This record gives sequence, C-alpha cells and structure tokens, in this order.
Amino acid sequence: MEMEQKKEGGDEQKWVYDSSVDHKGRIPLRASTGAWKASLFIIDFTLAAIEFSERLSYFGIATSLIIYLTKVIHDDLKTAARSVNFWSGVTTLMPLLGGFIADAYLGRFRTVLLSSIIYSLGLVLLTMTWFIPSLRPCETDGCVEPRKVHVVLFFVAMYLISIGTGGHKPSLESFGADQFDEDHPKERKDKMSFFNWWNSGLCCGLVLGVTALVYVQERFSWGAADIILASVMGISIVVFIVGRPFYRYRVPTGSPLTPLLQVFVAAIYKRKLAYPSNPADLHEVPKSEMVLGRLLCHTEKLKFLDKAAILEDNEISTQEYNPWRLTTVTKVEELKLIVNMIPIWLATLPFGMCVAQTTTFFIKQGTTLNRKLGNNFLIPPPSVFALSAIAMIVCVTIYQKTIVPVLRRVTGNERGLSILQRIGFGMTFSIATMVVAALVERKRLNVVAKNPESGSLSMSIFWIAPQFIIIGAGDAFTLVGLQEYFYDQVPDSMRSLGIAFYLSVIGAGNFLSSILITLIDHVTEKGGKSWFGKDLNSSRLDNFYWLLAVIATANMFVYVFLARRYSYKNVQRSVSVAVADCYEKDGEGNIV
Repeated sequence: MEMEQKKEGGDEQKWVYDSSVDHKGRIPLRASTGAWKASLFIIDFTLAAIEFSERLSYFGIATSLIIYLTKVIHDDLKTAARSVNFWSGVTTLMPLLGGFIADAYLGRFRTVLLSSIIYSLGLVLLTMTWFIPSLRPCETDGCVEPRKVHVVLFFVAMYLISIGTGGHKPSLESFGADQFDEDHPKERKDKMSFFNWWNSGLCCGLVLGVTALVYVQERFSWGAADIILASVMGISIVVFIVGRPFYRYRVPTGSPLTPLLQVFVAAIYKRKLAYPSNPADLHEVPKSEMVLGRLLCHTEKLKFLDKAAILEDNEISTQEYNPWRLTTVTKVEELKLIVNMIPIWLATLPFGMCVAQTTTFFIKQGTTLNRKLGNNFLIPPPSVFALSAIAMIVCVTIYQKTIVPVLRRVTGNERGLSILQRIGFGMTFSIATMVVAALVERKRLNVVAKNPESGSLSMSIFWIAPQFIIIGAGDAFTLVGLQEYFYDQVPDSMRSLGIAFYLSVIGAGNFLSSILITLIDHVTEKGGKSWFGKDLNSSRLDNFYWLLAVIATANMFVYVFLARRYSYKNVQRSVSVAVADCYEKDGEGNIV
C-alpha cells in the first residue's frame, strides 16, 4: 500500500521500488541509501572493511597452510596437499549452506554478522593454540611430533573459520550488490561495475595477507599473526554494525527451493495435458499485483516444465490455487534457470582445479628456490601469491576503464563482453598457467639433477612469478565473471545462494584436485614411481601440470559448446508486458 501511494505521487526517482527496505523496514530513500554512496562511504568502510579482514585472514592462513602442515605438524607433501585441498574445498562449499540460510531465514545482514562472530572465534582459538603453553605444538622448538591437543584444536579452529566463511562470503557480496536498483538506469549500469571494483578492493586485502602478514609469521611467530587477524576482524565487526542505517535490505521469503520443487511436482502431475497454442494462456500473476520480485518472460526450452503453469478448467474461475498443482510462468522459468546453470557449473570445474594449485604446489615450489632479495631479506614463499592479486587488480582496472567502453561501442552490449564470453576468455589463462608451471618445474628438476646437494637454490623464486601473474590475469575475467553470472542468473530470491554457487566452483575444484592426486599417486606408484614423493625433488609435478593443461583444454571445447547454446534470464521490465509479448534477446538482454 505504501509503495503504491508513493508511485502514484510520482516519487519513483526519490524512492527505491526493488523490493528492498531500509533498516526500519520502510521503502528506502534513494538519496540516503545504497548505490555508490553506500559503496564508497559505507561499503568501503564497513562491508569492505569486514570483507577486507576476512580476505586478509583467509589468504594469510590459506597460502601458508601447506607450510604449517609440513613444518609444524610434520605431514609429508602429498598428505599436506590433500589436507589443504580438503579444507579449501569445505571452506568454499560451506557457502551453499550459508547462502541458503541467508536467503531463506536470517537475511544477509544478520548472516554476515553471525558468521563473522564464528569466524572470530576460530581466529581466537588459533591464537590460543600458540600462546597457551599446554596447547602449543611442542614444549621446545624443533620437536619431531606435535602434541595431539594442538593438532585437534588447530583443525577445530580451521573448520570454525570454514563455517564462518560459509555464511560470510555468499551473504556479504550479494548484500553489496543489493545496494543497486536494477530498474534504475544509472544504478543498473553501476552494478555491472560493482563486481570489478569489489574484487579489486579484495585483492588489496589478499596482497596484505600474503606479504605483511606472512612476513610476521616468518619473522616473529604464527601466533603474532593470529593476534593481528583476530583484532582486525573484531574491529571490522563493530564498524559493520555502525553502518547499518545506510544499507538496503532484502527481506527473506522462506526457502527458495520450495517453489522450484513445486514446479517439478506440478509438471509431473499435469504431464498428460496438452500444451496451449499461445504461451499467453499459461498462468502468470499480473505485474500490477506483484508485491515482491520480478516477472520473467516465457522461454521455449525445457517445455515439459511449462505444464506446471497450464490452467485447468476448474482453476480458471478460482482466485486461490494449490501451488503444488499450479505455478506461475515466472516460477517455471526460475527452475529452468537453475537447470540451465548446471552444465555451465560443471564446465568451470577444471578451472577450479587449476586455481587449487596456487595455494598448494605453487607455494611449496617457492620453498625450494632462492628467496633472497638483496643481502638480508628473504621473500616468504606465500608472498609470491601477491603477484596474482596485483595482476588481477591491473587487468580489472584496464578492462573496466579502457576495454569495456570500446567493446560497448563495437558489440552494443552494455557489459562489453557477455558474461559467459568473459568467463571463457579467462579460462584460457588457466591453460597457459599450467603449461608455464610445467615448463618451470621441469627446469627446476633438471637443476636439481645436476646439483643434488644444493638442489634448486640456484634458481630465483621469481621463476614461478609468471604462473602467478597469468592465473591472476585470468581471474580478472573468470572469477569476476563467475560472480556476476551466478548472482545475476539465479532467481532473485536466491542471490546469496548464487554467490555460493560461484564459490562452490573453487571448492569442488579443490576436492577434484585432491581426488586426482590420490588416483595418480595410486596409479603411478604401481608403475614404479609415484608422481608425488616425500618432497618436491622426488616428485614429478611437471607431469601433473601437463595433465591439468590437457584436461582444461579439452574442457574448453565443451564450455564453448554450452555457452553458445545458453539462454540468459529474460526479465519483464515493462508493467504492461504480457507473457507472449516478451521479445527474444541476446546473451545480455539486448533485443534482437
């Protein structure tokens, strides 16, 4: 009622009518909430403050984890790599649960707050395992086997961080994107830039995490770094709460999975009914009666599901209907969106497998090389990861400021490249990364063979810089594209889950990498010598990298085939538009 009165009063530029509310549950005032004013003055200082601290913590821990497991826990290389991949996999798959809870029950703001507190508890426990004498790894430095209590509490803390990330990552990023009104021309275009600048900001946290923080770990202690992480996270939570009046919020509407299941059940129930000759005869709620959400246009794919929206004679005259027997065209199209996304998700998993190597074997390679910079300074191996973040920042900036304006004029697409084109272009960089990594590792092994005593210390750590730079450049296209794709293409009620789907690409990639390591270890060991030995010098990582390059190359053909046949979300933007009046559009919503 409030919304209709304000629309009738001609205040559509003054108020935001995208189903969001302000912190008091009212229709948001455009001038004082959301958009870049929230992003620059609020998101940068609150949302990005808490995301910055989370990324600082995550990469400060993740990039050093394999070193901690091999030096402090004393795991061998393949056991440590599997542990890192498993933890990374859980951490990036947990957002599927966290995103569901945010969309269905808690809302994004409260989910971010609760998960950040859990994250902080994990950081505090990590700090305790280093400073409480009875919880330390050893009584004295240099022990062969750490205390069991330290190992147990260390992994409890690490998986508390995983749980915290599960709620934090999908909710915060979608909460930031929620600050832009897609039905407002300027805010819609600004939203397309949001993910680019969001990732640039996060890379700054990554760079600090793998340089300054890792330096503290090496120069002072792991515990000192944990104190810094816990303190920064605590401060950011306070700042996040202070920014509450300036945000736009989406009210959770219950499980987003229930309507999808209703479509499937209704389609099976009406499977014997004939299709109507005119799509306009399918059931849809008039847009004038819509309270929340947006209507979607009918598409011709997966027509079996359309039967869920067929009106039977006994349903035409009634105002109320059973949602398990009759659903709307929009609900049918939302299920089609999810079904169409599954092949794309599967086709991006090899990219996730390539990315998984950056925090495991790439970092471990750095420990075997000459890390001297000048006379006295030793570069911490995880700090090389900063090159990946810097490459991503540079590429995102060049793409957004230089390439996108040109592509907009050439292609007529307001994004420049379509989302799937951007993802595919970035995936080619992952292939190049594996090729370069294989060549560098082969070079390193040759040096070790010639000088068994000094090993590969004659090679500078900057030999592995190209593989980090190339994967970072690819991330500027693929990772940002995946974020935008899964946020934009899921139903509006599943935006947090959409970001979780993007994260699950990396998580599933880590699990697949771990499984592949196990399988290859088993097969090659039967052949005489495993590709994964006790240490890098007795391993054949170059062969493993070549295998990943072959897998990623073969997958590119599959991805291109799927992307060319993909149908994007088609939203009704006119109040008067009917189901049959939706025009066919290209990949990014441009009428053709």
